[in-house]
This record gives sequence, C-alpha cells and structure tokens, in this order.
Amino acid sequence: MKQKKLITLLFFIASCSYAQFENDSIALRKLYDYYLTESKCYKNLEYLATKIGGRISGSKAAEKAVLWAKQTMLEAGADTVFLQPCMVPHWERGKTERCKLTFGKPQIEKQLKACALGSSVGTPKGGIKARVIEVKSFDELDKLGEKAVKGKIVFYNVFMDPRHIYTGEAYGESVRYRWGGASRAAKYGALGCVVRSMSTAQNDFPHTGNMGYDTTISKTKLPAMALSYVAADVLSESLKKDPELTLTMETDCKNLPEVLSYNVIGQLNGSEKRNEFIITGGHLDSWDNGQGAHDDGAGIVQSIEILSAYKKLGIKPRHSIRAVAFMNEENGLAGGKAYALAAIQNHEKHIAALETDAGGFTPRGFNVDTLNGLYKSVKKWEPLFRPYFVDRIDPEGGGADISPLEKQGVPCIGFEPDGQRYFDYHHTADDTFDKINKRELELGAAAIGALLYLIDKK
Repeated sequence: MKQKKLITLLFFIASCSYAQFENDSIALRKLYDYYLTESKCYKNLEYLATKIGGRISGSKAAEKAVLWAKQTMLEAGADTVFLQPCMVPHWERGKTERCKLTFGKPQIEKQLKACALGSSVGTPKGGIKARVIEVKSFDELDKLGEKAVKGKIVFYNVFMDPRHIYTGEAYGESVRYRWGGASRAAKYGALGCVVRSMSTAQNDFPHTGNMGYDTTISKTKLPAMALSYVAADVLSESLKKDPELTLTMETDCKNLPEVLSYNVIGQLNGSEKRNEFIITGGHLDSWDNGQGAHDDGAGIVQSIEILSAYKKLGIKPRHSIRAVAFMNEENGLAGGKAYALAAIQNHEKHIAALETDAGGFTPRGFNVDTLNGLYKSVKKWEPLFRPYFVDRIDPEGGGADISPLEKQGVPCIGFEPDGQRYFDYHHTADDTFDKINKRELELGAAAIGALLYLIDKK
C-alpha cells in the first residue's frame, strides 16, 4: 500500500513538473514571437547610434543620450522612469591625433593610424619625437631598465592570443598593457608609449580604451596612444630594418573637472514584491571615436525592450523589473557604483542583476553566479532555451556595471552572445550601426527577456 502511494505521489510530481515546463515553454515562445515581430530594438539603436553617436561621459552627446533614454523608456511603457545622479570624468580627445614614422636614408616619413587612449594626457605642442624601444612584456621592459628606455617611446607590441576560443580571455590578458603601460614606461624615463590595439582583426582601425596612471610607480604622466593592428606591424617590421628610426606622437587630449551625469532607470512595478528587484542593464556611455553600436548601444536597447515586451504581452511581474542605462562604464564605473550605493541607502533587495555588454551578436548563453542558488535554477531551464540555440549556461557571471552589486551579495548574470567578432569593432571608429544585424540583436533581447521572466516566476 505504501509503495502504491509513493508511486502515485511521484507520478503527481512528474505531471506537475511537465505541466509547468509546458506552460513556461509556451510563455517563452510568445516572448520570442514578440521580439522577432514587434520589437523596437533595431529602430531604437539606429537613433542612438546615428543621431547621437559616440557619447563619452561628460560630453554633450552623453547628455543627449540621457534624455533619449528617459523618453524611450517612458514610450516603452515603464511605470516610472527616474534619473540617478553620479559625478563622472570629463576627458576630451581633442582634434589632433598624429603618429608619424621617420626612417631610412634618405629619410622616409610614414603616417601610422593611431588614436589617443582614454584619460591620457596630451603631448606638448608640436608633439614628441624620439627613438622607439619595442617590448613584448613588462618583464622585458624591466630587464632593459632605464639605460635602454630613457628618452625613448616605449612600444608595447603585445598581441591578443588567438589560441583562446573565448576572445574575452585574450583581451583580459593583453589589456593590462593599455591600462598600465604608461606608468611602467615612465618609471624608466620614457617620453611616451604606444600599444598594439586590443584586437585580432588585421585592419587599420586603432582601438581606444581607458588607461590609468599609477603614481606609486611614477609621478610622471606620459601621453599614450594605440596603434592599429596594421600600424603596429609596420612599426615592428621597420624597427628590424632601422633600429634608429624615430616616432612622432602628437595629441591634444585633456582631462577636465568632473561633471554631473545620470543613470537612467525604467521600472515596472512588482505586483507582489515591489521592493525586490530584478534588473537588466548596459552602459549608455561609449567611446567618442565611433557610434557605440555594439559597445554598448545594443545592450541598452535590449534592456529597454523588456519594458515594452511586458506591457504589450500583459505580463504582470511579481518583482519589480528594471531596465538600467548605466553611465560611465568606459572610464570610471561611476554609474555602477552610484546604483549599488542607492540600493543600500533605499534598502532595496535585488534578486538578480543581468548585464548585456558584449555586443548585439547571436546569443549563445549566460554566465550565472552560484550565489543564492541562481545558477542551479537557470541551469535547470536549459532545455527551455535549447530550441533557441541558447545552449551555454555556465557558472560565474556578471559584468562591470553590476560588479558593485555583486560585492553586496547580489547574484549576477552576464549575457553571452557570440564573441568572435566583438573585438573587431570594440572601441573603434568602426563600431557603427551598419555592423548590427537586426535578427541577431532581437534574438539576444528575447533571450534576456525570457530569462528574466523565468527568474521572476521562480
């Protein structure tokens, strides 16, 4: 008799689980149908990228982007939209960016494609002209020391390792030369530094990105530039033929006083747990040399679209859902820090935080924190995502803007689209709207919307 009751109970549990799976599967199909037929992601991104364009923190374009995001969230159907203040850096690139190679007898001059690194100081008027010392690592620079480096321009010829299948790992290994190269070079008396762009794309677009000055290493702040992949190859090959060649760097970039800016937050009020939040976000700022389409306009419009999807489909979330347009991810993270601080001050409980900041490419999966059992829950839903080719649910997720929340114990998620082309465009003048595929962008938005739907229901 006991065995019969146990079998009946197991059958009941299995039936309930199957029914729940079927219900969730139908709900996800409806979400995907909406995103693939009614979504405004592509149209919204076209406006942000082409009408506002590059929007570095502190710029007039960033101010316009804040107003645009607020209006777009209201039109998407947010119950409330508010601006969250934060003080942000104000760096200006300036109009002058020149890098010139002089070599051979008789002397030949060749212009190299290069751009200033974010937060760099400018050169003196007329630029810096000096011989070049090429290094492949900080260890090599340290071994050469002051005798070989003083009075020269240091060239960090460090490649992103193409053996990494996950391109973000290669970027993480090489980006330290962009960030800390200037101070390490200044320690030995260098006059400036140039770095190979953080990319595997063999083209002539230089990649900017932020750098910093570590005054514990050197008080001197050197100007720093990035060379395109092609320009770095030219410089390296030219040095083999003529070690005495000279490089001229000229920029007029400058750092100005901080200015007031804002995160933009659109909220759908929870029907049961209004002060418990599930958020999806990207960063509204972008580098000034392109349109910021993949980095991170795509993440912004994907996040905003969840507001429209819920409203159009009549979904009433249990928890409050937020789309967050963070300000100042590229050169300071002021927006992410301001959001996390406000969460503490307002006694807000965050159930989960997702960041989409890897481009508008075909979705592949999610990286999910193991905190509070979130990874186990999402992994359990893997079969629901399989029909949509979202088949990677891996542990340990997050993103730059939500990292301050993660330190507070909030389980974080990183949306992972296909990353093979991301660093072709990342931080370049080539990160433009025409590089966006409409269907890929919408499929990514649908995957994010579907995951937040399931988290809200659990």
